[in-house]
Amino acid sequence: MQEILDAIQSPDTSAADFAALPLPESYRAVTVHKDETELFAGLATRDKDPRKSLHLDDVPVPELGPGEALVAVMASSVNYNSVWTSIFEPMSTFGFLERYGRLSDLTKRHDLPYHIIGSDLAGVVLRTGPGVNAWHPGDEVVAHCLSVELESSDGHNDTMLDPEQRIWGFETNFGGLAEIALVKSNQLMPKPDHLSWEEAAAPGLVNSTAYRQLVSRNGAGMKQGDNVLIWGASGGLGSYATQFALAGGANPICVVSSPQKAEICRAMGAEAIIDRNAEDYKFWKDERTQDPKEWKRFGKRIRELTGGEDIDIVFEHPGRETFGASVYVTRKGGTITTCASTSGYMHEYDNRYLWMSLKRIIGSHFANYREAWEANRLIAKGKIHPTLSKVYSLEDTGQAAYDVHRNLHQGKVGVLALAPEEGLGVRDQETRARHLDAINRFRDI
Repeated sequence: MQEILDAIQSPDTSAADFAALPLPESYRAVTVHKDETELFAGLATRDKDPRKSLHLDDVPVPELGPGEALVAVMASSVNYNSVWTSIFEPMSTFGFLERYGRLSDLTKRHDLPYHIIGSDLAGVVLRTGPGVNAWHPGDEVVAHCLSVELESSDGHNDTMLDPEQRIWGFETNFGGLAEIALVKSNQLMPKPDHLSWEEAAAPGLVNSTAYRQLVSRNGAGMKQGDNVLIWGASGGLGSYATQFALAGGANPICVVSSPQKAEICRAMGAEAIIDRNAEDYKFWKDERTQDPKEWKRFGKRIRELTGGEDIDIVFEHPGRETFGASVYVTRKGGTITTCASTSGYMHEYDNRYLWMSLKRIIGSHFANYREAWEANRLIAKGKIHPTLSKVYSLEDTGQAAYDVHRNLHQGKVGVLALAPEEGLGVRDQETRARHLDAINRFRDI
């Protein structure tokens, strides 16, 4: 791996040089093990510790197939799907790998007794398989996490509708929390030149998800002047939604859980902020019963911040804990877009407030290639910025996942793979200098 790293760090390495580099027989990767899926049996979700289930293993380099690329991973990041994988909730991801492995002789590679996780990367292409023409060894790239087969007509209007759509590094193997990753070539996008490796690796999954959910016609189709309620507005997903709302001329109403997180939202440019803990909103009386009085109190507070207006779009991802309130506070004819459900998948809401007020609930899941490309383009142009707050080594990925699991983090948590230190990989210092404060916004908290 050192020879690969030396080539990446040398300004004189050509595409031919990269193509001629010998591949190692093995590489280091963060994994979960199939024989440990019952490791946390009987424990509450909160008590399941990713530091016990995530391993750093030496694994063999996978076979390269048609339409695929092997990428030397300089940096990656932790998403909530990495947490789910690490605690084997809501189910073991080995079921995904087994089903994928039954699809073809080539996909059998993914059905292994270990799962290499991670759905983000920034790095350098090492090899491309047959049929890959747009990317070449030596290209500096980031990867989005949509893996599709596109053999069905269903996916050719919107690739997210492909029946074989999967999330790379979660529902497939050979993910980005490793020194080498295997991706489909149509996952690749140009690395923004003004960002370091770890900064470039941070936006991928969450930035693309927020773009589709909030901006795209496949999501809420946000327009100028919309009041957008954003739960967890300083978090990994919400921090990008907040930026998209501000950049698109909308009015974000940011819901956070601490004064520190409120300050982050103000630093991004948001003005309407609700600290749900300080204002003591309790949307559930007990595990089975919601409290409509709290919905109404919440709606009244929103109107105080919007000059009497209700919410046009709710950016939903907590799920069960907040969904009843989200449906209630949305204006007549408004939209609730939902993904993730980090507080629980079984949503409950009073349907009278939905059907009688002609509201819409839109399910949104990651993004298609075009949406991911547009979201990455906005990063490259300095319109949207990484929300990287802290960076760990590959050896400490368990701690990084623990931080995300226990909500001890702000924005995104990065992981260095091959990169020996932070701050490497910047190619455009002039653009970087113009946006440095915004790039470091979450690092300075």
